[in-house]
Amino acid sequence: MKKGRASKAAAIATILFCLLLLWFHTMSLSSTSRINNITATTTTVFPTKISREKTRVAMQTVKSQNSQPMPRAQQEQLPLTSQISCNRTYLRYDLCSIDGPTVLDPTTSTFFMVAPTSTVQVEKIKPYPRKYEDYIMAQIKELSLTSGPPSPPCKIQHDAPALVFSAGGYTGNFFHDFNDGFLPLFITASSIFPNRDFIMVVSQARDWWPSKYADLLKVFSEHPIVTLEKDSATHCFPSATLGLMSHGFMTIDQTLIPSSKTLMHFRHLLEKAYDGSRSLVSSPHHCPNSLSRPRLILVSRRHNVARTIMNQEEVIQVMKEIGFDVIVFEPRRDTSLDESYALINSSHAMVGVHGAGLTHALFLRPRSVFIQVVPIGVDWAADVFFGRVARGLNLEYIEYKIGVEESSLVKKYGKDNMLLKDPYALQKKGWPIEIMDIYLKEQNVKLDLLKFRKSLEGAYHMAKKFMHRAR
Repeated sequence: MKKGRASKAAAIATILFCLLLLWFHTMSLSSTSRINNITATTTTVFPTKISREKTRVAMQTVKSQNSQPMPRAQQEQLPLTSQISCNRTYLRYDLCSIDGPTVLDPTTSTFFMVAPTSTVQVEKIKPYPRKYEDYIMAQIKELSLTSGPPSPPCKIQHDAPALVFSAGGYTGNFFHDFNDGFLPLFITASSIFPNRDFIMVVSQARDWWPSKYADLLKVFSEHPIVTLEKDSATHCFPSATLGLMSHGFMTIDQTLIPSSKTLMHFRHLLEKAYDGSRSLVSSPHHCPNSLSRPRLILVSRRHNVARTIMNQEEVIQVMKEIGFDVIVFEPRRDTSLDESYALINSSHAMVGVHGAGLTHALFLRPRSVFIQVVPIGVDWAADVFFGRVARGLNLEYIEYKIGVEESSLVKKYGKDNMLLKDPYALQKKGWPIEIMDIYLKEQNVKLDLLKFRKSLEGAYHMAKKFMHRAR
């Protein structure tokens, strides 16, 4: 009898023990699942294919919304760690970052992690947003990010993160200064540093660049620029981002920026940088002859290699006959941006042949008039480069496409040549440099005064309305 009771008790104990083991196993699986979920929410994930819509989140680490601030005492016990991340999935640019304390050694163009890891990681980047163009990227200095060896001692400490980019490449051409420089800088700052301070670290900046764009650079950041080639002291930053983001030629896609910025916001940035220069428009050369005559700026290419208006004086005469007060504007590299902005921002219309000088359309006020004269064979570039600017700034835009007889190429190649007869057929498989050079470097225009007059008359009426509204 006693043996039966003992056997029954042993069986019950065995069952209870098995149930207890099953309970512990279930809890272990639940804990593992929670840990995996937390890990998933704190891991930086990059897209596996080129996707412009993911630009704004590619370099951001997602943090758990339920995390609580760590007590100060525990923070001080933790080692300083950094993480090197690079996103190379985009057509136009690469973007790398050190998410943690870093030391820059300008003499080697290298960013070191403050706390080296057991595994050495080295990344290289050319921080210029024309990755697809091998010719120009070969001229861009390569920078390094490394997790070892140990970083050199810090000489200059900064409290703000670094934004690193190159001012090499096509810099010096006014169009490229904005297309490859300031527009990508605006996009990157708005995406990665919205309402945050940062320090610009610039590679390959020529002597004239910081001074020419001093007012504009100060709007981006009040901190002095760190120029790699002119500095030998080590600099310490809480973090660093290398590279500039681009949405394409002369455009800002508001769907790709967390703060939904547009080209109009960039225009406001220019206004903030140069609006104080309105007072510079006081000389007789800048002032209109009469308040009843809208001011028209003719962007001249008279001393350029090509795309000049061969009958410019006759065109100016027609402009005056229609009722415009005409000012010829011929920008050079040393032209003051203060004066340029003051002149164009106070005008009512701007006209010019396709070229870098039309980048000054960024200085036009919304609803003012912009006429782009489009030579043979550059229709696509004209629309993508400056048509986008006109639409983005709400300008009254007129595109005057010249006829074959208005092109100087007709004398050299004949009107039946495919270059003039069907430019699209030659460009179906791209824009070979030998074809591009013909359209951009050999071609001048002689405007048909009767035909062009119609466009000018339409522009006059719009400019007149704008002038009255702007008073």
